[in-house]
Amino acid sequence: MKKYKFRMLSLLTSVMLCMGNLSSVPAYAATTQEGMRAVWISTVYSADFPSTQNDPDAQKIEFVEKLDKAKALGLNTVVVQIRPKADAFYDSDLNPWSSVLTGIQGRNPGYDPMAFMIEEAHKRGMEFHAWMNPYRITTSGVDLGELSADNMARKHPDWILTYNNAMYFDPAKEEVKQYIVDTVAEVVTNYDVDAIHFDDYFYPSNYPLPEGEGKEGTVANERRMHVNDLIQRVDQTIHSIDASVAFGISPMGVWKNSSSDPEGSATKGSEGYYTVYGDAKKWVEEGWVDYIVPQIYWETGNSSADYETLVKWWNDVVEGTDVALYIGQGVYKDLVASEITKQLEINQKYNNVSGSFYFSLRDLLNDRQGAGTAIQAYYAKQDAAANTNHTENATNQKTAYAGRAQLRIDGKDVAMDIYIIDDYSYFKLRDLAYAMTGTSKQFDTIWIEADQAIHLQTGIPYTLTGSGTEGKPSQGEPSQGEPSQLKDAVAVPSSAHLFVDGNPENVSAYTIQDYTYYKLRDLSSLVGFEIAWDEQNATIDIDTSA
Repeated sequence: MKKYKFRMLSLLTSVMLCMGNLSSVPAYAATTQEGMRAVWISTVYSADFPSTQNDPDAQKIEFVEKLDKAKALGLNTVVVQIRPKADAFYDSDLNPWSSVLTGIQGRNPGYDPMAFMIEEAHKRGMEFHAWMNPYRITTSGVDLGELSADNMARKHPDWILTYNNAMYFDPAKEEVKQYIVDTVAEVVTNYDVDAIHFDDYFYPSNYPLPEGEGKEGTVANERRMHVNDLIQRVDQTIHSIDASVAFGISPMGVWKNSSSDPEGSATKGSEGYYTVYGDAKKWVEEGWVDYIVPQIYWETGNSSADYETLVKWWNDVVEGTDVALYIGQGVYKDLVASEITKQLEINQKYNNVSGSFYFSLRDLLNDRQGAGTAIQAYYAKQDAAANTNHTENATNQKTAYAGRAQLRIDGKDVAMDIYIIDDYSYFKLRDLAYAMTGTSKQFDTIWIEADQAIHLQTGIPYTLTGSGTEGKPSQGEPSQGEPSQLKDAVAVPSSAHLFVDGNPENVSAYTIQDYTYYKLRDLSSLVGFEIAWDEQNATIDIDTSA
């Protein structure tokens, strides 16, 4: 199955940079217009999967059954923990087979679980995000002898931090950083994953500072720098291998409280910036992630971390960036599970929230506090509304009459498709952009798939799409003096959004033969050119000097 293209092509990226300050347009967003509907599938402790060991057939059957149930709930993405403890659910030269699969780390499970999972997810039109915990070696225990002989921690004990009876790779070690980068590269190179996903574990939680060092001191800042360095390198590595693979992180829900930093949230919760040395706000601002999923695992009205307060704070953080925002929903908690519909309705209020990740699968399938049923009903209602809108658009279709008028731009004859709908002239936006390049009213236009939006930027020349069709009549250019060969067609109201210089505009538009056409009178107002009708010559005149 072809991967979803999360990243814009390099040409589009350069065009956007030239266009300057557009409104927030995520380079990576949901797989479809329905938005992101993801669930975490935790494998550490076999929490969500697998429930059996040393039985490939049983594990395959179990995963497919759970995948089908997730799909039935309306979900479109699975985020599977494929590297829970410096081990692997996939064939790796860098990480031993996971003990979760067989009970013994390093033992071959008899099949490639991740390859199987990806194939089954893609068969169902679902995305597969490969969830990795970058630093964790054990959840408990510091005996290296318990690890597989080919575990990197056993090979390189000098890479290890120990804390609270558990082992972690030391984020400050250059060898550790390169090992994690290589681990990510191996997966992106060898597997058809749609994204690489990190969770909220970086330095061990509350890992102590040396005596005399403060939480904003030299050592603390160095720790954050080392984590930032890894994040940046992982992002660069992923996209140097395959630009269609996204990189997402799910940090702690609170970056900093406002009591610690005026830019923080009005909360009193544990702060990721200090607790695990994760500067998630910087990752967004620097564009080192394609998406961010803050774990806002509290209920509305929580005295320490109110749900909507944090949704709004994160919505503001991603504003003006190309980072997509999804909300981590803690349905493993009864208070959250019981109000999940309310939380999803809150999400809808904020323009930059593009979907949800649910933790975790078992809670949805067990229908904790009715959360699974509520989510299924919520998505079914959304889908029904979308289908209704589609039907209404089809019902409201009109006849687009092939235009018989000629067109002149600044006195020069231009051949271009023109349709007449309700006595107004409609033009293809990119045709006009092409024809007006070089004039004082030139503009560029690009399509952002993730937003289902057209962005028009005035004052810059049009960038060719490469199709070579701009400005060329669809039926071939007629001979001089001959009538246009354009045929009447069906026009359906367009659902595409239009932004002009970053500002949303509500204007009439129709889809005709898969192209979006706009009313010339509206475009003249938005771009700033003048139009006139030459009755004697049946010609529309565009004057860009007016």
